[in-house]
Amino acid sequence: MRRLLAFICILGISGSSFAQTNKASWTNLNGLKPGQEIQLVEMNSQKDSGVFVSMSDSAITYSNTVGTRTVLRSNVRTIKLMKPNHRGRNMLIGAGVSAGAGAGIGAAAWDTSGILGDRRIGALGGGLIGVLCGTIIGFVAPTHGSTTIYDTSSH
Repeated sequence: MRRLLAFICILGISGSSFAQTNKASWTNLNGLKPGQEIQLVEMNSQKDSGVFVSMSDSAITYSNTVGTRTVLRSNVRTIKLMKPNHRGRNMLIGAGVSAGAGAGIGAAAWDTSGILGDRRIGALGGGLIGVLCGTIIGFVAPTHGSTTIYDTSSH
């Protein structure tokens, strides 16, 4: 049993070492596809973003609203791959979860002794309030915007 546990630990350690990438390697850019959104920081700290066009061993080319621009590899400090915004998805998830929670709370807290004694009215009111609150929370929730694929300051 001990040998099996040691074997599993060794496999886990060796597998995790393959998952680590060298951010200072220019070859990381080979995974970029034309049309992907990138953010580039130059050695003089100038930050710009645009759509990836192409790369070579010595430079990267991207386009933005101003036009197409090529930056030499020696002038590049960091390149980040920008991820798509998930704000709409977050709003739907927030609305759904909060509607359910609001409906449950509204039904449980509704006073059944009055004229409007039906718990369904409380569930409806709580659900509507939940949808509104969940949508707002989903809209303002931060989205994870980028992944660093090249960084010369990491070596």
